[in-house]
Amino acid sequence: MTIQQLKYVIGIAETGSFNKAAEKLFVSQPSLTSTIHDLENELGISIFHRSGRGVTLTNDGQEFVSNARQVYLNFMNLAGKYSENTNIKKKFGVSTQHYSFAVKSFVEMVKHFNTNEYEFAIRETKTKDVIEDVSSLKSEIGILYLSDFNRKPIESLLKSKDLEFHHLIDCKAYVYIWKGNPLAQKKEITFSDLADYPCLSFEQGDGASFYFAEEILSTEEYNRTIKANDRASMLNLMIGLNGYTLCSGIICEELNGSDYIAVPFREQDDNINRVMEIGYITKKNFTLSSTGEKYIKEVQTYLGLK
Repeated sequence: MTIQQLKYVIGIAETGSFNKAAEKLFVSQPSLTSTIHDLENELGISIFHRSGRGVTLTNDGQEFVSNARQVYLNFMNLAGKYSENTNIKKKFGVSTQHYSFAVKSFVEMVKHFNTNEYEFAIRETKTKDVIEDVSSLKSEIGILYLSDFNRKPIESLLKSKDLEFHHLIDCKAYVYIWKGNPLAQKKEITFSDLADYPCLSFEQGDGASFYFAEEILSTEEYNRTIKANDRASMLNLMIGLNGYTLCSGIICEELNGSDYIAVPFREQDDNINRVMEIGYITKKNFTLSSTGEKYIKEVQTYLGLK
């Protein structure tokens, strides 16, 4: 088994096609096919299901690719540290729930590295995909939150994926709206105030568990709800429909614009004290790359933790 073989397997898994992987890896398709065939014979397993629609990972292949990514990442980090003349591009990715601070921190991190030497990726995506991306090492770091409501099922899922959660900051709920919303002048907003406005939430996919919701008060009953799958659509719905979403209150005006505000949410029952524990996930006992360490430092700096 060679590093080149691991690189080829990862490339095919990411593109879902031998032809596309061959183009991306600058190798002939027959040579790529032969290399993977030799590797599968050596390992005694089938890594890919082949069909007319492309290729997918077998169960053995999923486990192998997860391990291959970790080995390849460690190799890249080692090569970057000790080999100044390497032509291999180092990869670094972050998967995150829809947090503008996570994107802003990524931007600041990238400024400290030569983009000619790296393949960077930032993925704002569904909660389940954040977990899957880190589990497979498609991303080195994932950003998400825990609360009293979702903690047990999310922690159970993380444990089953051999992942661990690292605490960053605790936040209370805020109502995020545009400045033209009739509620924008309030110092606090309650559920009764929100009754006439549509609740906006990020789509988590068909059949997704409600424990994956990105909004801390997802279990409440809303008169009207509208789903969005990206931050830009969410912001447009806030303006067009006076919609609102419930968030951590950590807003990056530079990315979202200055037309939006976060107003503290007040529970109608003073005995309720719901908190979002925002943190990041990694593979268990995983040593972050220098890029990953820099990213976490940028996040901590943005959150006022450094």
